[in-house]
Amino acid sequence: MFDLLSGGLLGSIFGGLFRLAPEVLKFFDKKNERQHELSMFTLQTDLEKMRGEFRVEERYVDHSVAQLDAIQEAFKEQSRTASNSYKWVAALSALVRPSITYVLFGLYVAVKLTAISYALSQGAHWKDVLPANWTVEDFGMLNLVLTFWFVGRAIEKYQKS
Repeated sequence: MFDLLSGGLLGSIFGGLFRLAPEVLKFFDKKNERQHELSMFTLQTDLEKMRGEFRVEERYVDHSVAQLDAIQEAFKEQSRTASNSYKWVAALSALVRPSITYVLFGLYVAVKLTAISYALSQGAHWKDVLPANWTVEDFGMLNLVLTFWFVGRAIEKYQKS
């Protein structure tokens, strides 16, 4: 009888344990699954963030390309207009930008010469006046103008060939 009772009792205990074992394993597996889902969500949000940054950069590039295309189209239109007009009109049109550059550069030189002249008339020594009048910003402006005209022409010649 004891064998019968102990066998039934042991069977019930082992049956219950075997029934609970998958549930216990599921509980621990759920914890790992949640951690895995959290790491996947973090990776997905990082990916979407990078995609958004890429889209912003892509739009910036598209905008820059559109600006360059608009400038190129304006130059083509100016060229077509100049070729369809009288020669003197085309020559005058071609002189507008350089003339503006000459006028502004002339005004710049006039202001600098006036400042030097004023400083010298006030009794300042020329060794002190010239370095104070020619600054890094002045050098930058001169380089800007020279680079615009000479590099611009080199690029135009390269594009024509």
